[in-house]
Amino acid sequence: MAGSVSSPSEVGFVHSSDLHIGDIETTRAFDGDPLGPLVLVLAAAWTARADAVLLAGDIFENNRVPRDLACAVADRLAAARIPVVVLPGNHDPLIEDGVWRLPAFAACGNVHVLGSGNLRSVRLERLGLHVWGNAHVDYDDMVPLRAPVRRALPFHVALAHGHYEPTPNRRMVPRPAWLIGKSEIRATGADYVALGHWNRATAVGDGAIAAHYSGAPELMRQANFVTLRKGRSPRVRSVVLEP
Repeated sequence: MAGSVSSPSEVGFVHSSDLHIGDIETTRAFDGDPLGPLVLVLAAAWTARADAVLLAGDIFENNRVPRDLACAVADRLAAARIPVVVLPGNHDPLIEDGVWRLPAFAACGNVHVLGSGNLRSVRLERLGLHVWGNAHVDYDDMVPLRAPVRRALPFHVALAHGHYEPTPNRRMVPRPAWLIGKSEIRATGADYVALGHWNRATAVGDGAIAAHYSGAPELMRQANFVTLRKGRSPRVRSVVLEP
């Protein structure tokens, strides 16, 4: 599908998260290549002929990664030549001097960083795909799926980075931060909710809306390939991340 005009009746994308680029253990797991997880995710997108790539948080281990490494990530994303939508997570929030503020990312015409410039959603008109998400903008707690954005194109996807609990109790202390509940997933009205934060690929929610964690490439060596088809249920399958 990449490189051609997609039918408005179908769109396919790769969903991944938690690459943790810059983490010592992750780099070691990819034979010393800090870009290893990103290289494999983009290769899988190319092999699967994906129309887009959606990255649901914690692409970087933290906001202190070397700037030359961050710029190398920007170069790789730009070379993908398909739309890439990024949601900053709790490890790499969109703080003022963080990695996502670097000019290298602003210069990538195909890369859309949610939260940057108050951007909450991206309309990929050629694909008929509307993607939205609430970026982590600091290290504090927040509600990842607050204030859902209404559908503006035939296909509608929500990105969220946080911890799923069927019925969150946000009054309980201590408790996990960045909670996502099944009713909040349902309230998105999305065709698919692309989740990040859990290291294992898992489907969550009550089944009314397809909501999946992709898992961390370091652990799972896979990503989700999602096909949205007009008038039909989403198709979610695993794609193996291999050289």
